Amino acid sequence: MLDQEDEGTRIGVWVALGVVFFVLAGLIGGLSFRQLHHKAKPPTAAAAAKSSADELIDAPLIGTVVGKVYFETGKSDLPSDGYETSLAVVKAMNAQLGGPVVLSGFHDATGDAARNAELAKQRAMVVRESLRRAGADMSRVRLRKPESTTGGGDDKEARRVEIRLLN
Repeated sequence: MLDQEDEGTRIGVWVALGVVFFVLAGLIGGLSFRQLHHKAKPPTAAAAAKSSADELIDAPLIGTVVGKVYFETGKSDLPSDGYETSLAVVKAMNAQLGGPVVLSGFHDATGDAARNAELAKQRAMVVRESLRRAGADMSRVRLRKPESTTGGGDDKEARRVEIRLLN
């Protein structure tokens, strides 16, 4: 009688160990598959650049102004001379390797401040895209938080994007 109980216990233990083995194998296999699946789809360079490129830095206005792009009132379309300015900026960037380029969008104090700040940001992003098309090293291009200005008496100065090359 004891032999029958021992045989039944032995079979039960082997069945339990088999179930545990298959559960662990399934978990490990599933985790491995999931890990391989995530490695197969790394973030694209464009997505990584976009996430860091859309960050607005809060830095003082320092560095050498290598270009200014003036916009129409209430518009963020690149003006006709904007691409030529971008080409000149790319030449300046290539002449001085290493330093970042900071795009600063400006707006005047009239009207809704939040709307003006968003318009200044959109203008800076348009200039950034123009720099990309002109061949700029985008890892060096940063956007600065928009700033309100009186423009020194000239209305177009309040509707500009300044491009500064930091040393």
